[in-house]
Amino acid sequence: MRNYKTQMEAAKKGIITPEMKTVAEKEYKTPEEICASVAKGEVCIPCNIRHASISAEGIGAGLRTKINVNLGISGDCKNYDVEMQKVDMALKFGAEAIMDLSNYGKTNTFRQELVKKSPAMIGTVPMYDAIGYLEKDLLEITAEDFLKVVRAHAEEGVDFMTIHAGINRRAVEAFMRDKRKMNIVSRGGSLLFAWMMMTGNENPFYEYYDKVLDILEEYDVTISLGDALRPGCIDDSTDAGQIAELIELGALTERAWARNVQVMVEGPGHMAMNEIAANMKLQKRLCHNAPFYVLGPLVTDIFPGYDHITSAIGGAIAAASGADFLCYVTPAEHLRLPDLNDVKEGIIASRIAAHAADIAKGVPHAREKDNEMAEARHAVDWEKMFEIAVDGEKARAYFESTPPADRHTCSMCGKMCAVRTTNMILEGKKVEFCSEQ
Repeated sequence: MRNYKTQMEAAKKGIITPEMKTVAEKEYKTPEEICASVAKGEVCIPCNIRHASISAEGIGAGLRTKINVNLGISGDCKNYDVEMQKVDMALKFGAEAIMDLSNYGKTNTFRQELVKKSPAMIGTVPMYDAIGYLEKDLLEITAEDFLKVVRAHAEEGVDFMTIHAGINRRAVEAFMRDKRKMNIVSRGGSLLFAWMMMTGNENPFYEYYDKVLDILEEYDVTISLGDALRPGCIDDSTDAGQIAELIELGALTERAWARNVQVMVEGPGHMAMNEIAANMKLQKRLCHNAPFYVLGPLVTDIFPGYDHITSAIGGAIAAASGADFLCYVTPAEHLRLPDLNDVKEGIIASRIAAHAADIAKGVPHAREKDNEMAEARHAVDWEKMFEIAVDGEKARAYFESTPPADRHTCSMCGKMCAVRTTNMILEGKKVEFCSEQ
């Protein structure tokens, strides 16, 4: 029987939990180091007490950069089988988290199956699900109704929830005063903004924040404080609305920690490269070094169809500058619900960003696979290269699509392969192209 409700409560008491031991082993840290970081709030371990299949992961300072995959059905795409195939794809390529963003109909059956099968962390945005779950129009939904959906998701075993509690009246005032090109692009944020404006009431997640924390504490759900006023184009980044909300999120972080509820803070979506590092430092300062979860950032707005690349560029800079958790972006971003191939492309792009940042940050053992790949390339050992590659199937398919006459090279350089030439000289052999024809 647990003598603590949450990982944070255990950490503050100096109790090493099984989840802390799992994270320590994965991160090449001691359990005591992980425990100390969780106690300070600098690391969170999203792990609902009802998610039995989970393999615990830590998110935060000094740990590997984690990635999240978004999926879920909409009114235009209702195939749960396809969404479950996306889950399999996410697990195959090592995503540490999956967010179910379903916003159509009764989503709980799919979510329960997801929690049952997935060793990855599961996240949701209860605001998305409110209308379908409650079968009410937005104006008819009460504050108590919103809390009912939060409780339902917690009971189903969700590990972290995006709660847009920071878009309160003060933040809205700053947003309204400082005009934007794109206004509000957060789906949950826009719904709450509309609800607040139509009813004249305060944001229910802010007004009843303590009741939200009651639910999250009961099931050890990590709160992911949503950035409802994140910039939706590079011209809107680092404006009054974004920063006003970030200040509120810093205060909400401390309130959650006081209740032993673990916290992540969500960050900007679109941002020019030269602003990213400063934003990471600002967030960490204002939110007391809580783990930072970013969507992108997308560093330019004119490449629809390639936004997995614009996002990976921003994500690598963000993570190298202090972000801890990257939300993937697919080539379908801004265009449609992603298909299976889009999901794969988004995952790989995000993993490239996360891994590149971990190398830059000096995360323990981050370079090991890269060094193994260098050794395999030095030996021109193709089978070893395919084994080490994150997507070995694609690497093999490219190699075999135009096979070289000599398996000790590839079809690009042939016998002029620099590695082959240098190896032969260092082995005391002659390099003679004409006689080899």
